[in-house]
Amino acid sequence: MIREFEPVVFTVDLPRYGLQAGDVGTVADIHPSGKAYEVEVFRVDGSTYDVVTVQEGQIRPATKNEVTHARAITPAEATTQS
Repeated sequence: MIREFEPVVFTVDLPRYGLQAGDVGTVADIHPSGKAYEVEVFRVDGSTYDVVTVQEGQIRPATKNEVTHARAITPAEATTQS
């Protein structure tokens, strides 16, 4: 079960947002149906990269046996995201 404020891992690429499977975000809100989530993705400096809506199956809970991994976003992605 995925809960609000829980770290999650994207299971699919979301090219529209410049996100890749394996990227990590935090659940900011759970839609009333329980089948969609608002996930906030942060840059390494702690600023928000984007908040995206995903369906169940596009994310999974992060586990204590995983580590995060940094990767660069392209300049185009960096300037189009809020």
